[in-house]
Amino acid sequence: MSIVYKTRTQLVVEALREKILSGEIKAGEPLRQAALAQELNVSRIPIREALLQLEGEGLVTFEAHKGATATQLNSNHVAELFDLRVMLECDLLAASLPLLTHEKLEEATEILAALDNALGKENATNTWSELNAKYHNCLYSAANKPQTQELVNTLNKNADRYIRMHLLWAGGISKAGPEHAQILTACKVGDVEQAVAILKHHILSSKEAIKSFLIQRECAENLP
Repeated sequence: MSIVYKTRTQLVVEALREKILSGEIKAGEPLRQAALAQELNVSRIPIREALLQLEGEGLVTFEAHKGATATQLNSNHVAELFDLRVMLECDLLAASLPLLTHEKLEEATEILAALDNALGKENATNTWSELNAKYHNCLYSAANKPQTQELVNTLNKNADRYIRMHLLWAGGISKAGPEHAQILTACKVGDVEQAVAILKHHILSSKEAIKSFLIQRECAENLP
């Protein structure tokens, strides 16, 4: 087993990303570099570099005279984000499925079993989110489209915040489990059209559930 060495900036990126995705840092909350440097016991340089990387992931916004803040959650943003996911992820799955090996399908099966067992346990939101990304990426792994996969990874880091929010505040995405299994079944029999159709429905139904929840919150916040 090789040891993975991480730079100070990488460690700060991971720490801040987790704080934002878990909700410890709230949407719209200012990210004061001096305070974060003190909290994480680093200089301001890795903090600044980490915030710029998180801006690229869509988790941080820089505004004039205000500095860095955690990106606001809103229904219009989630709709565009998930629509982009549909286009790119369906393309990846269609390219990958005919080339998926038996070993990769078995790996996806094992990840799915772990995914199904994740909810209801301690730290469930974080574990489920990580396994969810791992499961999808396993099915896309044979596509040989590294640039598309990189874009998908960036979109998913941004979408992850909405998914975790929905898991924490609204009890989760109830149809995710069965749809994951249906996608895998279609992959195992080599039915590209069916697998892509289920994946498209899977992502769009998540979008509608999260968007509806956000609209309800936005309406509640605007009440006098």
